Amino acid sequence: MNIASLIDHTLLKPEATRAQIQKLCEEARTYQFCSVCVNPYYVSLAAKELKGSSVKVCTVVGFPLGCVPVETKVAETKLALEQGASEIDMVMNIAAAKSGEWNTIEREIQALAELCHKDGAILKVILENCLLTDEEKVTACQTAWRAGADFVKTSTGFSTGGATVNDVTLMRKTVGQNLGVKASGGVKDMATARAMIAAGATRIGTSSGIQLVKEANT
Repeated sequence: MNIASLIDHTLLKPEATRAQIQKLCEEARTYQFCSVCVNPYYVSLAAKELKGSSVKVCTVVGFPLGCVPVETKVAETKLALEQGASEIDMVMNIAAAKSGEWNTIEREIQALAELCHKDGAILKVILENCLLTDEEKVTACQTAWRAGADFVKTSTGFSTGGATVNDVTLMRKTVGQNLGVKASGGVKDMATARAMIAAGATRIGTSSGIQLVKEANT
């Protein structure tokens, strides 16, 4: 298993410095991770640092709460794509989900999916599973699929819980082979990564990518 090719090498801490993002990009080049995942402020820097490499630039939209108008998410996405992002991880409107307003969520995902696909980029939808019931997780996955998303993702890593094997299993069962599933939040060792992949994850979001690669090679 080439674990590096499944990893979004992630640094989303609000206090992350320019030098730390440059180091993240250098590590991603060295280990050939799938992407770096950075806050929107650093998209242009990451694009510059990774120019000429196969490593993609991923950023987050509506992060970490998701509870902003769709117009705000559209504006964030447009700017990120213009600055060099080719993967967008949007936080679903969790407030709308808890209120049963799935039409609102479908509209926002569809708007962002169309923007991304027009630019040759992909869209991942962060569900924030720790705040949802299993029924809501299933509905969220179905809504993302219907609206044209490319991936569903477990977590922001900034709420009350991260990825679990049970959630990844449920997400994969719901979307079948139609969408990717990204496990993110708390994946810090190879044993956990293997469990997530066995459950159906096709991408791993982690700040411990180098540790995973080293474990996989021992």
